[in-house]
Amino acid sequence: MNNLSVLNRRLYELQGRLFELSLEKGYNSEYFIEKFMNSETAKRLDDIYDRLQWAGENYILEELEDEVTLIKDNNSYSKEVMFWTGYTYRYWHYYKKETSKNIYKIANANNMKECYLAFHTKDVTMAIDDLYEISEKM
Repeated sequence: MNNLSVLNRRLYELQGRLFELSLEKGYNSEYFIEKFMNSETAKRLDDIYDRLQWAGENYILEELEDEVTLIKDNNSYSKEVMFWTGYTYRYWHYYKKETSKNIYKIANANNMKECYLAFHTKDVTMAIDDLYEISEKM
């Protein structure tokens, strides 16, 4: 993982902040995560290069809002869970060369929330490997 570009590292943080921003907007966290990870917006972030990768989290959220309908009900996860989930999903994409859609099939929003306490202090690659292991047992 030492060959990651500055852009790759920037995108981990960006996606974490995007997930946090969904809280400020009052979106249902589980629904937001599902819709995002299965969206064309996430697919564009998965690309080798897309202009969206240079945008900020506010712009990316606007793109997602244009693409899908999100639920506002303040049924939300904590800020820490949301940041960690967004960050980990984007890191996962580069670490395992998986699409956002496939990553979500392996570890959905509820799995990420349930694993947060035990996994958020681990090295992110170890957490991802453990999430794979959990999915294989299910």
